[in-house]
Formats: sequence, structure tokens, C-alpha cells
Amino acid sequence: MPEITINLAAGRTDEQKKGMMLDITAALVKNLGVPAEAVVIQINEAPHNNKMKGGQTFVERYAAAAAAKK
Repeated sequence: MPEITINLAAGRTDEQKKGMMLDITAALVKNLGVPAEAVVIQINEAPHNNKMKGGQTFVERYAAAAAAKK
């Protein structure tokens, strides 16, 4: 049984996450020949203040991007 874990910054809608999981399931069914019922997908979401890239939290990154657009 394939098990996929996805780590994301919080903020996607339930519809977006479900669509992604359905697409991943379909890819595993197609490429690995497993039944969809065997595929397990788990999403771990982190609040933006608990996720960092390039020395800035995602809160800081989004604030800097918004300021740059002004």
C-alpha cells in the first residue's frame, strides 16, 4: 500500500487539497498499478509562522512580497 505524506504551509482550501489528493491517487493507480483503495495520503499543514524559507517565516515572506507590490 503506497502511503504519501505531504507537508504544506496552511492556507489551501479543502477543495484544493482534495483535488491534489485525487490527482496523486490517480497517478499512483496509473503508474504503480495499485487500486485506489490501497493509496493513503496524509497532509500535514503548518501555520505560516511555524514554517521558514531562506531565513524568513512565511508570515515575513508574504509581508515583504506585499510591501514590494506597493
